[in-house]
Parts: sequence; structure tokens; C-alpha cells
Amino acid sequence: MKTTGFILTSLAGILLAGSAYAQTAVKIGVLNDRSGIYADITGEGSAVAAQMAADDFGTDKGITVEIVSADHQNKPDIGSNIARQWYDTENVDAIADVPTSSVALAINDITREKNKVFLNSGAASSDLTGAKCSPNTVHWTYDTWALANGTGGAMVAAGGKTWFFVTADYAFGHALERDTSAVVKANGGEVIGAVRTPFPGTDFSSFLLQAQSSGAQVIGLANAGGDTINSIKQASEFGITQGGQSLAGLLMFVNDVHALGLEVAQGLVLTESFYWDLNDQTRAWSAKFEEKTGKKPSMIQAGVYGAVLHYLKAVEAAGTKDAAAVMAKMKEMPTDDPLFGKGVVRVDGRKVHDMYLFRVKKPADSKGEWDLYETVATIPADKAFRPLADGGCSLVK
Repeated sequence: MKTTGFILTSLAGILLAGSAYAQTAVKIGVLNDRSGIYADITGEGSAVAAQMAADDFGTDKGITVEIVSADHQNKPDIGSNIARQWYDTENVDAIADVPTSSVALAINDITREKNKVFLNSGAASSDLTGAKCSPNTVHWTYDTWALANGTGGAMVAAGGKTWFFVTADYAFGHALERDTSAVVKANGGEVIGAVRTPFPGTDFSSFLLQAQSSGAQVIGLANAGGDTINSIKQASEFGITQGGQSLAGLLMFVNDVHALGLEVAQGLVLTESFYWDLNDQTRAWSAKFEEKTGKKPSMIQAGVYGAVLHYLKAVEAAGTKDAAAVMAKMKEMPTDDPLFGKGVVRVDGRKVHDMYLFRVKKPADSKGEWDLYETVATIPADKAFRPLADGGCSLVK
């Protein structure tokens, strides 16, 4: 009997061990700006969005999900150190969000080196799916090519033929100016000047005065977050739009417009991939997000949700969290979530979906605190992003 008891006990132990082994533990690190000029559009809200994706994915699939977060302070060296520590010693399988293109490009390289997965939602540089593309990176929400063709194309079509750029002096600003300049020129416009501003910045007065004195019909703001908010406020103080020049906010978020107020922001044209009031599904999800955070989500935070949810579905489908297998599934499986609808992840890592051209409402037309946009046009997915063959990505055969 003792022998039989020992055998039964051993079998029970083996079964328990097998059950534990079948559980796949996935750890996702949300890396972004939690204290600086991008904290409002990324920050804690992105960590909340990632947790919402994990919750909606469910706990009945043999996959446990842990979400951790950290502040890269918009500095590539700090972001790189966190990423290496996460990958090397803290068993992080994927890094999500990462605004600030200079940081994102560094994480892009480290993730490839460590053979993990990078779910970028926050950075804009189209180089992430172009010259710097990686088999380990998905670029989800938007990029400089999409912004340039949306807002830039619309402004030129409306008669804004001469442009002057006020550009944040780092990878994102340079890429946005480059991609928008190409659109302006391709549509018969002219770039008559540009000025590079320190990042981050607070006083844009001298740069805006240069733009004003240029006489350009459109002043393109190739910046984001707090830099864009400050630029628009100061431009209003100088009477730039009252003098007949137009401001193009080349990367703006609903949070920026909310912070500016409709009196200052009314009439601005901008391009986004998500707005909380698009349809019943976006409204329902955004209401849950607002309950947790006290505000509506930015498109970056929505993108974190979509990217994390698709990643977890791919882990389930692959039956492993091996990076190569998961990335293959992410590109093989169509994407489908309540915020972006149906889409695909291309071979270059670009997530493709519709983009939207919005105009900021006049105060009299707004029915509530967050009722800020009217839809000017829907840019279909096949037109919204750079053609696959044009990016120079080495993964495209």
C-alpha cells in the first residue's frame, strides 16, 4: 500500500506540474512619458488601456498577463536602460507604447537584439516601418506619413500652397517635416522655410515670429503634446491666424484640444486614427476608460489597447510566447477590436486601418466637454498609410 500511495502521489505531482506548465505567463511593459509633455496623451492612461486589453482578453485561455510600467522621460538612454533591464532580468516579453521617436528607435533595435516584441503606439516616425523596420516591431496607431498626407494634403488642397515649419528638433519632428514637405511639393506647394526648436520647449515666441514674418500661408507645427499646446497659445497671442496665416497642427490629440479650449482651437484641421465619439463601440469603451482615468482616451492610448489585445490573441493562436512565432501570427491573423475595427499588420510591421480628417468645432456647436471634433473625411486604410513598396523596408521582398 505504501508503494501504491507513493505512485499515486507522484502521478498527482506530475499532473499538477503539467497543469502549471500549461499556463503561459506573459509580461508586458508599458514604457512612456509619465511626467513630461506627453504624459497626458500616454502616461498612466496607456497602462490602464493595456490592463483593459488584458482584462478583455480574459483569464480562461491558459495565459496569465502581468502589466508593468515605467517612465522613459523622453530620453533614449533612460528608455534603453529600462528596456534592457526588463528584457534581461525581469522577464518582460513585450514593450508597448513608447512615444518620442528617438526613444522608440532605440527600443526598436534593443527588442530585435533580444528577440522580444515591440508594440509601438506612441511614436510617429515612419522610419519604424521604413529604413529602420524590424521583424520584431509592430507600429500600430499612426505615423508621420499618414499625418502628412491627411492634414498636409488637406491644407494644400484648401489653398495653403506656401509653408513654413516650426519643428521639434529630434527624430519625430524631422520625420514629420520631411514627410509633410514631400506632400506639399507633390501637390504643387512650396516650403519657404523652417526653424528647429529645442525639445521639449516652453517659449516659442522667436520661432513663431520668424514663421509670421515669412509670409507663408501655412505654418506647419511639426511638434506634439505640450509643445503644440504652447505653440498654438502663443500664436494666438501674436495674432498670427487673425493676420491671415493658417496653423497646421500636424500631430494633435483630443487631449490637446481639450486643454486649449474651443475658443483657441476652433477651426483647426487635424488627422487621427481614433476618436472616442466615432461609433457605439468607441463610445462604450471610452466611457469605461474615463471611469478609470477621469478623461477620454487619446488615440495613442486606444492604440495600446488594440496592439496588446492583438498580441495576446497571437500568443494564444501560436501556443507560445516565442517572439518569431507570435509576430508571424500577428501578421497572419486579421486584426479586429472595438476601437479600430478590422485591419491587418503588414509584413513591414505597419498596422493598417482607416484614418480620419477632423475639424475642431466652434464653441457654439459643441454639446459637451469632450464634444470637440466634426469629421471632415474618412481616409480609407489602403490610402491612409505609405504604400508597402515605398518604405525601403528590408522585410519587403
